[in-house]
Amino acid sequence: MFRRDLIDLLLNHPMTAHQIAREKREKPRDIESDLEHLQKSLRHGDYNLIVTPATCRKCGFEFSPEKINKPSKCPKCRETWIADPVFEIRPRQS
Repeated sequence: MFRRDLIDLLLNHPMTAHQIAREKREKPRDIESDLEHLQKSLRHGDYNLIVTPATCRKCGFEFSPEKINKPSKCPKCRETWIADPVFEIRPRQS
């Protein structure tokens, strides 16, 4: 899968890495790697990658938006019930 395909897929359409992987028939780990690279390359482009960070479903702890991968445990309550981060691409405002 080409990273530029992610722009078309995520343009104003939020998805998790697992949803993208399912649609493109790729491994979630490969998608996460592509998203990390895309996040860096879009800093100088016409689009922004908007990351809704992963959150703990038990205590509400919000992870850093820079974290692309889904964490395994919450550092606050140690639970594993974590909501995936959600990714969306939007055009950069002039």
